[in-house]
Amino acid sequence: MAQPWLNELSELVEGLTGSGVDREKITCKHFFSGAAAYVGGQIFMSLSPAGLALKLPEVDCVTLMADGGKPLKYFAKSPVKKGYVVLPDKVGKDNEQLHGWISRSLGHVDQTITNAKEIS
Repeated sequence: MAQPWLNELSELVEGLTGSGVDREKITCKHFFSGAAAYVGGQIFMSLSPAGLALKLPEVDCVTLMADGGKPLKYFAKSPVKKGYVVLPDKVGKDNEQLHGWISRSLGHVDQTITNAKEIS
């Protein structure tokens, strides 16, 4: 059932050429009822019935929510995933904006991983 989500997310990642994203660092896998993209073992993007969601700094989440984005909830009764935002439809339809936000998400998670390694 989640295979179409995985296929679509994988195609999205493959289409990131020329956007400064190192696709070799990204892995896509099944996740709940959808799919997730990982960098360094951490999720930075998911695609599910909830929509296309990115992990971003709080200020970026607020910006996207003011533009029509929504807090991420994978299931109706589940809590909101802190630090994630479901992208507004207009961002998903604009490849330049979409690739820019994906790049920001990837950089944010990559930096979080780097910071965690420096602390430990």
